[in-house]
Amino acid sequence: MTALLEIEDLSKNFGGVRAVQWLSFAVNEREILGLIGPNGAGKTTLFNLINGVFVPDEGRVRFRGIDITGKAPYRVARHGLARTHQIVQPLTDMSVLENCMVGACFGRENLPLARAEVVAREVAVEVGLGDRLSTPAAQLTIVGKKRLELARALAARPMLLLLDEVLAGLNPTEIERMIGTIRSIRERGIAILIIEHVMQAIMGLSDRIVVLNSGQKLAEGAPAEVANDPSVIEAYLGDPALAAALHPGG
Repeated sequence: MTALLEIEDLSKNFGGVRAVQWLSFAVNEREILGLIGPNGAGKTTLFNLINGVFVPDEGRVRFRGIDITGKAPYRVARHGLARTHQIVQPLTDMSVLENCMVGACFGRENLPLARAEVVAREVAVEVGLGDRLSTPAAQLTIVGKKRLELARALAARPMLLLLDEVLAGLNPTEIERMIGTIRSIRERGIAILIIEHVMQAIMGLSDRIVVLNSGQKLAEGAPAEVANDPSVIEAYLGDPALAAALHPGG
């Protein structure tokens, strides 16, 4: 498979805290790669390093063969990489439609307003917000805000989408609907790197899993391999019974 995103020996320190240490892995085209690990493992810091919020102390980030290390987030978006945030960040004074238009205007295709509105309407429908276009973002439920966060990122026309805990806080029915949306996104040819703590969901969604612990890569492989890795069980999953429950089809 062709690597779309390449992380090479990435490191970031905050004072004496080593948030990410010598991390290397790749995300392939059309792949869903899950990223798991305990709280404080460095997962969101990694996202911030990839999309330019933080500049790494060491290492490189390459996207489609281009070095994007330390580039500003808006420049990274123009390359075709978009993200959602763990804490949703809608533009609360704007409507659902206007929020999505912002993503389209400042995304990979740098669309003019008229075209951005067409794209915004399309992605709003895709994530289930087609009937809320004129609703102010501040009035959405947490589920609606998470879907809006996803729609705004999709409107940027990414080739790779970084999803940061899009399932957090959702009930089982809402989780199933969001999983369906994520799968449909991949079917369009968009690769996905997803951070998630809902273990059964991420194990079922992902083609491969990377496990972080204390900023380092603890394990990498197919979900079944990772779920039964003794080092992962010890560091994160807790006990072999839980690992067995997470085994796809088990």
